[in-house]
Amino acid sequence: MKSAITRLSSALPVVWLVVSIVFLLIHLVPGDPVQQMLGDGATAADLSRLRHQYGLDEPLWAQYLHYWRNVLHGDMGQSIHLHDSVLHLIVTRYPYTLALTFCALFVAVALALPAGVLAAMRRGSWIDQVVGLVSLTGLSTPAFALAPLLILVFSIQLGWLPVSGAGEGSLWHVTNWPYLILPAFGMGASLAAILTRVIRSTMLEELSQDYVRTARAKGLSERRVVYGHALRNALIPVVTVIGLQFGALLAGAIVTETIFSWPGLGRLVVTAISSRDYALVQGALLCIGLSYVAVNLVTDLAYRWMDPRVRS
Repeated sequence: MKSAITRLSSALPVVWLVVSIVFLLIHLVPGDPVQQMLGDGATAADLSRLRHQYGLDEPLWAQYLHYWRNVLHGDMGQSIHLHDSVLHLIVTRYPYTLALTFCALFVAVALALPAGVLAAMRRGSWIDQVVGLVSLTGLSTPAFALAPLLILVFSIQLGWLPVSGAGEGSLWHVTNWPYLILPAFGMGASLAAILTRVIRSTMLEELSQDYVRTARAKGLSERRVVYGHALRNALIPVVTVIGLQFGALLAGAIVTETIFSWPGLGRLVVTAISSRDYALVQGALLCIGLSYVAVNLVTDLAYRWMDPRVRS
């Protein structure tokens, strides 16, 4: 418990620093959100009134203090472009991003786990070489290049899956699940390649340990030795990698959601940046930063649970 509090206390300043830097940078970007919203035909009086309404006529330091004071009271402000509260927009869109991210994690683990274990057990064989080639290809192919290929093959050519969107009605309705498949594969492919290499290397290390030779000498089946003993210890660094890569998946969601028109938080950030919607950009990035901190905290606790040697 003490370790969790220490990790949380050290991570929160990072979130504050990220949001503060974004706050300064987005205000330095040329462009007036009020001018964009009202158009070129707006009068000076209308521009002045709307700037005062959203507090954009105050000095930058005053806007910064005002923003954090409101955040601490649970108010993230109002979206200039969408005319809605930032908190409501985040609550509405964030479940889509979480669903996509966890589906991508599932795809990555489902592909990497058997591939990495098989490559380690067949070290030096043609299977190991094929797995290595496929994982290298996955590492070399960015999401913005893989996603259009998936759409072209599975949506346009074969017609198996929908091109874009999230379906109608509730996200969790079974009829909307096919909309998740292509975006999840687009996001999870590169992570699967990373995890495959990590699992292979850690499995090779564990299979050469004394306790594995002892288990084999006792007459245990190879399946039980590999999956019951070696794999459990090999998964300890994999958990750490997954936690670190969760932030990369959230960042990759911005690209993937835009390509597949997925109504998540990443696509909302792109819209907010293009319209200079200061409050919405800051609120969305604050949410992503807090999510990253929470996942890393859970990863640290899971690591300590799996490996008693690091418990304090």
